[in-house]
Amino acid sequence: MARIAGVDLPNKAVKIALTYIYGIGRVSAEEICKKGNINPDERMNNLSADDVNELRKLIESEYKVEGRLRTEVALNIKRLMDIGCNRGLRHRKGLPVRGQRTKTNARTRKGRKKTVAGKKK
Repeated sequence: MARIAGVDLPNKAVKIALTYIYGIGRVSAEEICKKGNINPDERMNNLSADDVNELRKLIESEYKVEGRLRTEVALNIKRLMDIGCNRGLRHRKGLPVRGQRTKTNARTRKGRKKTVAGKKK
């Protein structure tokens, strides 16, 4: 089992296995395979140690992945919250950030329903 950027990659096609790394999607995985001259449909277990090292070097040098990327995203969100912009306030309150409706949906961000007692007339 290959280990790149602190992630154990499964025995799948290289283009699929690379997507297990946070910060690498399908397009980036194809790009990495092309730069490293590796067949994207090859299984991870069939790669030689040299090929795995080539992938590791490419990813470390040209892509921001895993811990570094997570840290940067967290700092960007913290910056928005500190300057008090609308996006930062939405993050702080745990509401959807990108303009979605909240009257009916948004249960993922808001959490479970909290029933409020009805008003007597």
